[in-house]
Amino acid sequence: MSETTASATTASTATAPVTASPADPGGAADPVVGRTVPGRVRLGRVALRVVQVLLAFFFAFASALPKLIAHASAVESFDEMGWGSAGMYAIGALELAGAIGLLIPVLQSAAAIGLSAMMVGAFVVQVAVFDGEYAATPLLVMVPLVLIAWSRRSHNADLVGLLRGKGRRDARA
Repeated sequence: MSETTASATTASTATAPVTASPADPGGAADPVVGRTVPGRVRLGRVALRVVQVLLAFFFAFASALPKLIAHASAVESFDEMGWGSAGMYAIGALELAGAIGLLIPVLQSAAAIGLSAMMVGAFVVQVAVFDGEYAATPLLVMVPLVLIAWSRRSHNADLVGLLRGKGRRDARA
């Protein structure tokens, strides 16, 4: 085999995605990087996606909806805080935007960061206004949000690229 043929064969082999490896024969190729994703890593990604969807439904329906439809319990809470209906609708809209963002790949990390910041605010309000009766709830909700923000942090570069008009990071080759 000539030197030219050998280098061409090596080059084509190096860029072809691997679909299985001896260490993980049941692995699946990651379409982004072309490497085998071990079963545990893939399971972790699926579990994180399930948590994202559950949190999105929680924020959309259990948290934002009562504020946006002015449910009596939400109105009472925001009146007690002194924020009135304007604050209630603003927080509800932000929670709904965060819930939608958790479902859109390029926005996942940013949405999780924003919702985490809101949970810090909710913790402060629980301690300062409501005597800390449910202060642990925002902190418990914040734990998976921080995990999502960290795990999906690579999407931040994609988001910055879109905002700057450069398109997706992998499309700039």
